[in-house]
Parts: sequence; structure tokens; C-alpha cells
Amino acid sequence: MEWGSVALYFAVVVALGGGIIAASRLLGPRRPAPEKLDAYECGVPVISSPRQRLSVHFYLVAILFILFDIETVFLIPWAVLFRKLGVPGLIEMGMFLGVVGFGLVYIWRRGALEWE
Repeated sequence: MEWGSVALYFAVVVALGGGIIAASRLLGPRRPAPEKLDAYECGVPVISSPRQRLSVHFYLVAILFILFDIETVFLIPWAVLFRKLGVPGLIEMGMFLGVVGFGLVYIWRRGALEWE
């Protein structure tokens, strides 16, 4: 019986998603224009190739942002359960933040955050 509600929820989600896509396909406008079929669909003439190469530094900063963003995902549940975890939880989070802080200092000193 527990899995019945999960299956029902899954069926409703799939049906709703399919229904929204079908309704959009049936009711949506179909008037393609050359400007809309352009690379950015903004009407501004393209001045360079949309396939130009980006600097590796751009990707490095993006990966570092995701890494430090995931840190926040670990901090929020810890903050909610702070009193329940007590001193051992505080020590463990201090160690975690120490490792993350060391990583930040390391990439900062290596120049990974310098934008040229």
C-alpha cells in the first residue's frame, strides 16, 4: 500500500507533464520568422560564431562556484539540527569548514580566481 501512493504520484506527474507539452503543441503559435530562427532569437545580427571557444578559466570558475554552492547544501541541514547535534556536530562542521576554507585559500593563492 505504501508504494501505491508513490505510483499514483508518479502517474499524475507524468500525465501532467505530458498534458502540458501536448497543450503547448496544440495551442501554441506556429509562425517561424527568420529572426526567431537566428542563433539567439533576439533580432540582433550575429557578429561572431556562436561556436566560439571560451577560456578554460570560465569553466574553472563555474566548477568552483558549484563546489562552494554545495557547501551551503550541507550547512543548511546542520544549522537546523545544530542544538540536537551538540558539540560533536559542531566539531565535525568545523572540520568540514576548515577543509573547504583551506581549499578556498589554496585556489585563491594559485590564482584560480584571477580574471584576466
